Amino acid sequence: MFISLIVTSYNYEKYIKETIESVKNQTFYDWELIVVDDASEDMSVEIITKSTDSDNRVRTVVNDMNMGLEATLEKALKYASGKWIAILESDDTLTPDYLAEKFKIILKYPDAAVIFNDVELIGNAGKMKGVVEENRRFLRSKKYPRNMFWDMNLQNRIMTFSSVMIRRDLFDQVNWNTPSDRLLDWWLYIQMAYGNKFYYLDKKLTNWRIHSDSYINQRSSSNCIMTNVLAMIEVFRKKPSFGLLLFILYTIPAFIFVKLMKKLFSRP
Repeated sequence: MFISLIVTSYNYEKYIKETIESVKNQTFYDWELIVVDDASEDMSVEIITKSTDSDNRVRTVVNDMNMGLEATLEKALKYASGKWIAILESDDTLTPDYLAEKFKIILKYPDAAVIFNDVELIGNAGKMKGVVEENRRFLRSKKYPRNMFWDMNLQNRIMTFSSVMIRRDLFDQVNWNTPSDRLLDWWLYIQMAYGNKFYYLDKKLTNWRIHSDSYINQRSSSNCIMTNVLAMIEVFRKKPSFGLLLFILYTIPAFIFVKLMKKLFSRP
């Protein structure tokens, strides 16, 4: 298979069927789907099995015990045979042309190693509307493919795992030991971005569902600071350079300043 889609699932029985159907409805056919359930305690496994048992392009794996996102995603990659990996969270969906549009970019820009797209917010979007709009303006102001290592500082420019497709070999070049499971995506992107080009596809190919259990609502500013800095240090360990060292030393005080300002102006 040219593209392997990976879905990691944990207690999302309300959404997982719709997620899987969005993959099966793709207009691009050269794909496989790996669904790894992380020992769900609801009816997720039964729903996954019923949704996938008639399609030989789908493989279902069930963890014996809860392993967390990092370990589950690493496990799913071992079953994937595609040259490209598309990650889909188990509460999101893809438009039918998601893979077809990404495949066009692969053919047109062979130097792009990470391809991500715009999103359509669904569910209880709330404050995320403003964040997405600001991020969209930023991304539209750049030319692609481009190295986005510096763009990833302070803010994750890829809004959801469900909008990204990554060349398979990049996963073998990164340290998976993230300081925060809920920030695994950003941790990986920073490492991948240093020596590779990213491409932003300005089309809403992912339906990003926001709800009370979404990871985006469970991240803390202190974890973001720590993850960002440690990811840059990890890059420096593998590819040391004086310029990168100066950037890290500059960034750490900047993060401290931002954190202090948030505390000063936050409501009691």
